Amino acid sequence: MGFSLRCAKPLFMDPYAGCLVPPHTRLNFENSSKHYCIATKFIDDKLLRTVNHMDGLKQVVLFSDGMDTRPYRLNWPSSTIIFDISPERVYQNAIEKLQDVGAKIPRSCLFLHIPLESSNIQEALHMKGFNGNRPSILAIQGLPLMTLVSFKEILLTVSGMAMDGCLFLGELPAWLAETKIGTKSSTEKWMDNLFMSNGFKVNMVSYHKVAKSLGKALKLGDHKYILFVAEQLRFSDDQMETWKIESQRVEEDRKGQDFE
Repeated sequence: MGFSLRCAKPLFMDPYAGCLVPPHTRLNFENSSKHYCIATKFIDDKLLRTVNHMDGLKQVVLFSDGMDTRPYRLNWPSSTIIFDISPERVYQNAIEKLQDVGAKIPRSCLFLHIPLESSNIQEALHMKGFNGNRPSILAIQGLPLMTLVSFKEILLTVSGMAMDGCLFLGELPAWLAETKIGTKSSTEKWMDNLFMSNGFKVNMVSYHKVAKSLGKALKLGDHKYILFVAEQLRFSDDQMETWKIESQRVEEDRKGQDFE
């Protein structure tokens, strides 16, 4: 069983989605599902375009619900390391089903899982080999966010991981923008303030414009998610540490020369 947006020409095919849903489940292709497919295609394309322009080791970090099939269905270039951050129980259940249907990571790529429940996600990533001195791209879709505080913690983690110029993109539940002020006031201003406070310049992406660029149409109406792309403007924690070490070395060399 595959999965695609029902139309003359599917936006994407997912040969593995069928193993992750209960038998005899009818997939709902109402407007909300079409929004999800449009967002998925947008994120897929952005991920692949970005990693294909990276030299050497390519780092991809996916924040998901534990059932993200991107590591298996996308044509990742060689030397790509994919880090999956998701709920442990859901991931273990999904990985067993995916392996049963023969899902495999592309050759010359590496796939590593970090439980969302880890006490320190950034440290866990470093233990798995993530390097904040190298380019990366980070995406979020489907990650279970219960509170605004939980997303702020994720954003803080991403800010510490991503080196300057790296992208963080994906989908967020729209209720996050309503939590702080309790009303539907300027979502864009709220996004700007939240992301800029963590070193990111963010742009909200129109589902309708993406759909139009893909030759599709979406019904007008409210949608419960926000599609975004953000660029890191700060140094990562690893970059800052490297800079401090280099500065200390230069200062010690200068003092040594003065002493001579």
